[in-house]
Amino acid sequence: MLQRILRYDVQVTKTFVDLALKTSALRSLRNHAKFLEVSCHGIVWLAGWLSFIWFFNNKDLYQIQVNMLIALILDIVVIAVIKAFVRRRRPIPMNKLMAVGPDKYSFPSGHTSRAVMVAFILMYIDPVSIIFFPPLLAWTTAVAISRVLMERHYILDVLGGAGIGILEGLVMCLIWLSQGTSTSILSTLSDEKLDGGEYHV
Repeated sequence: MLQRILRYDVQVTKTFVDLALKTSALRSLRNHAKFLEVSCHGIVWLAGWLSFIWFFNNKDLYQIQVNMLIALILDIVVIAVIKAFVRRRRPIPMNKLMAVGPDKYSFPSGHTSRAVMVAFILMYIDPVSIIFFPPLLAWTTAVAISRVLMERHYILDVLGGAGIGILEGLVMCLIWLSQGTSTSILSTLSDEKLDGGEYHV
């Protein structure tokens, strides 16, 4: 049964990509797929968020800074473990130039899980202004679709990644650290960062 589902997934994905290339909007999305890939890459997010924590010393940001960092680490670990266990091979792209990637396993889509998790946190757990909801949803959707259009993942990989992203968001709901705890963690990690630190100027 599982093999039949996977074969069907391959067929549906190939059909979707073929039809997408005949649709101007989706064809345009594929042209921007590399930018979308970088915009949700795990290393980019982790390095960028650590830089954000270091350069923006604002007590109002401590809670989201610490909790999002935990969420990003959680996502990287969960995706790596599942990929190592499932070991589903990536699609063989028609365009061989798109075959280069960080790893050879396909399920689940880490980019999709990360995008969905970030959107979940910024829209539900620690919501940003509602005016940012539409672009956030558009980015999340574009990242998910682009993974299929780039032939880096099958549709089932993307759906699995989205589901995992939601589950990670729910886990973060349960373990979300308070303002006080977040401040203590940052104080422990860097005495220079917080007001009153030994080297604070």
